Amino acid sequence: MNAMKTEQVRQLKRAALAAGVGATLVGGVLLFVPDEEPASRPGPEARAMAAVGVGAPAALSDLAALIRERENWLRTHPEDGQAWAVLGSAYVERGVAAADPAYYPKADRALQRSLAVQPGAPGEGPAKNAGSGKDGKGAEDGKPGKGIRTGNPEAMVGLASLANARHDYVAARQWGESVRAQRPGAWTSYPVLIDAYTGLGDYKAAGRALEKLRELRSGAPVLIRAAEVYRDRGRREDAVAKATDAAAHAGSAVERAKALDTLGELAWERGEPTEALGHYEAALTAARDRAQSLAGRARALASLGRSDEATRDYQTALAKLPRPEYALELGELYDSLGLDGDAQTQYETLRERAERARGNGVNEELVLGRFEADHGDPQAAVARLRSEWKQSHRSMEVADALGWALHRAGQWREALAYATKATEPGRRSALFSYHRGEIERSLEMHGAARRHIEEALRTDPHFSPLLAPMAREALDALGEPEEGGPKDFYGSGPEKPTLERREPAPPPKV
Repeated sequence: MNAMKTEQVRQLKRAALAAGVGATLVGGVLLFVPDEEPASRPGPEARAMAAVGVGAPAALSDLAALIRERENWLRTHPEDGQAWAVLGSAYVERGVAAADPAYYPKADRALQRSLAVQPGAPGEGPAKNAGSGKDGKGAEDGKPGKGIRTGNPEAMVGLASLANARHDYVAARQWGESVRAQRPGAWTSYPVLIDAYTGLGDYKAAGRALEKLRELRSGAPVLIRAAEVYRDRGRREDAVAKATDAAAHAGSAVERAKALDTLGELAWERGEPTEALGHYEAALTAARDRAQSLAGRARALASLGRSDEATRDYQTALAKLPRPEYALELGELYDSLGLDGDAQTQYETLRERAERARGNGVNEELVLGRFEADHGDPQAAVARLRSEWKQSHRSMEVADALGWALHRAGQWREALAYATKATEPGRRSALFSYHRGEIERSLEMHGAARRHIEEALRTDPHFSPLLAPMAREALDALGEPEEGGPKDFYGSGPEKPTLERREPAPPPKV
């Protein structure tokens, strides 16, 4: 056994040196490598090992090579707990990178095997099957369970990443916080905690986790995460600066493309599709045919009215990366062009892919709720999204989607409470502003409605090929403010004009 361990350590050292780093994380395994051997050009396994577990993107071919290498090793070394942790984390990254949830059960088995063969010391951690059941949910009471051994943080970080990939943010937070409690000075838990807190809508905790991560770690992946956290808090200029730095300091072509995608998304969100298009083109130059960049370029092209090109990019992106949200975006583009049959085909594709993902433990209730609200059954959308809220998935996206579903179901007062929550954290989203404005218009809060719909169109005049024209029609219907200012500027409604502000109904107790 000692000989096997010694040989594995030698292999990992060679891989880390090939990647040109003195320390690297592999599936959460932090390796400190002495300068004993000369560095050489990194191979695909080394490139993937340098990315897996750190939140850095890796090429599919590199991940496939790493998976093959670890699978081959484990056929003759089945008691190597660290190798199982690496393999499980690589499966997670492979599933995310290819939008193939079939890898998640395999990741779960590998990571649980790692815990079984390298259990460590008894202690408290998340419930044994947290985030690993068929439905992807954690423990029933949502609290850490007793009995699991907690001396294998590498596997636990992998399980946190798996839970995030399955959109089970409660379980991801539990695993991540357990690792942080064991090793507060190690940086490995903080990337997964940022993702978990963001999914739960705890943006202050995500900010604190980012601050700690930046104390412990640097590099392009950390800069990209900083850009995403800053965007969520409305700090656009800071987000752009961090994403720009990430692109300049990227350690690989895929990493650079990810940073450029972030810059493209930021430009598109602020209504600058031409600039966004340039970033996506640069990303595709760095990493040819990258599906995420193709989907981003499709959004920018749609905003510029280049619908045929946008359609082709969406189709190519979906063929490479079958994410349900891409099918929804393409379906709405078809809808805006009057191509109802093509739109319905994409909506059916969305349902099929979401159902397949659910069979592998992935929670796709958010995208299904968004779809049902606008193109299906609004009451079904409300039921789905209420369930998300009750599970503590209280991000801006869930608040906005639930508010809009309630609006579509005719429950306007309650809808306004959630729409307000969506706009509170600070992200400047044209979609959120438009949804809130339409809800206020339904409540005859004409001044507030005009203000938020104007804000949506000012932020991005082409935020949706389907909804932006509706926003302009709504603004025309509202007309110009009355001379001297609107009497219902603060949402007093038509029944009793007054300048006294009326507070929206509080959110329901859940």
